[in-house]
Amino acid sequence: MAERLIVVGGDAAGMAAASQARRRRDGTDLEIVTFERGHFTSYSACGIPYWISGVVTDRDDLIARDPATFRETFDIDVRLRHEVTRIDLERREVHARSLDSGAEVREPFDQLVYATGAVPVTPDWAQTDALGVFGVQTLDDGSALREWLDQDPGPSRAVVVGGGYIGVEMAEAMLRRGLSVTLVERAQQPMSTVDPDMAALVADAMRNLGIDIRAGVAVTGLETGDGRVRGVRTTSGRVPADVVVLGLGVRPNTALAADAGLPLGPTGGIRVDLRMRVMDTPGVWAAGDCVETVHRVSGQPAHVPLGTHANKQGRVAGINIGGGYATFPGVVGTAVTKVCDLEVGRTGLRERDASAAGFEFVSTVVESTNRAGYFPGAETMTVKLIAERPSGRLLGAQIVGRSEAAKRIDPLAVALWNGMTVDDMTALDLGYAPPYAPVWDPVLIAARKAVDALRT
Repeated sequence: MAERLIVVGGDAAGMAAASQARRRRDGTDLEIVTFERGHFTSYSACGIPYWISGVVTDRDDLIARDPATFRETFDIDVRLRHEVTRIDLERREVHARSLDSGAEVREPFDQLVYATGAVPVTPDWAQTDALGVFGVQTLDDGSALREWLDQDPGPSRAVVVGGGYIGVEMAEAMLRRGLSVTLVERAQQPMSTVDPDMAALVADAMRNLGIDIRAGVAVTGLETGDGRVRGVRTTSGRVPADVVVLGLGVRPNTALAADAGLPLGPTGGIRVDLRMRVMDTPGVWAAGDCVETVHRVSGQPAHVPLGTHANKQGRVAGINIGGGYATFPGVVGTAVTKVCDLEVGRTGLRERDASAAGFEFVSTVVESTNRAGYFPGAETMTVKLIAERPSGRLLGAQIVGRSEAAKRIDPLAVALWNGMTVDDMTALDLGYAPPYAPVWDPVLIAARKAVDALRT
């Protein structure tokens, strides 16, 4: 009799796990059933703002593999619009309900992958039946928002609540759609994922684009009329709105896991080992935005919800379920984003992270250009490095600039991953030609300045 694998969640982590397990074990050896509460599988949630803006023209371009492909090519039984309501570890079965018919099913399992992702932070004031209030966590969410924006006449005033990655990307999307945009952020400036001096550069650029930033301001409620949103109430007054987009961050989707008795860590994510096995729970695996991992620089538990990690973790789980061997060794927190032509990259620890982890450190900031200064299209970028004192080990890096700035975070992430010092980095053999870099690449200039700071 074939072993049964049940996968809870049909996006990046879940379908990566199912696909990898299938590649190593055929259908006579392993039966795979996936439950997904939405309408789609294996799509790019990170691409939703760009579809909303119109940069990506077709929603289906965001879908890597549809359910039919998984059924026909991988022999995976994908059940869309099915929500798992209970995991019974003692009986080794899951309970699920069809969101369309209401029918309930129970399915036994030998192995289980928990890949439910994350859920958006939704305060009480945002829980309304009024039309025009949207999150952008799933492709279903994005479809609903796109339909609202495509009305004739469409909305003209957007309020984006929250200034993290999704918030700034959705502010850009609304701006590209021709709406007036107000971004409300409780902190003193948007982009708290970088240090305040670097975030200030982002805020200035957003204001120059015409985005009204209300920083240090909290939302207290919504104003509605005729069943639609009409405005947002804040601690600094009312902001009119025809559409409100929530970008308040996410938390691990672990309510079902907690009810089943799966262990959760201090970040709220499921505790797993390096092979993505749930701690002390034989035959149960977890991957993606619902899990907790380790930060390789601080050594502390971390929850970093990104599609890159979800795909890698799902792949690792699937390889191991299929009889192979693979591990996920942790993260360093690398991420990039953009607001129109302004690019932002970060990796490792911010200053406050380094302080909280007990490091002594120096921080240095340099300005350089993306190309040789004389070459057409040369643009300024700002690079910040944080290095441990006195060892010089790189702890973190941030970049804000225009053309070709953000992806320069990658060599810094590699240096961080491998425990390099800023002194080591000054000798890195990086590519040079006038159209791509000055003789001294901004990464090298930043490393040299950090070395000088360590000597003072």
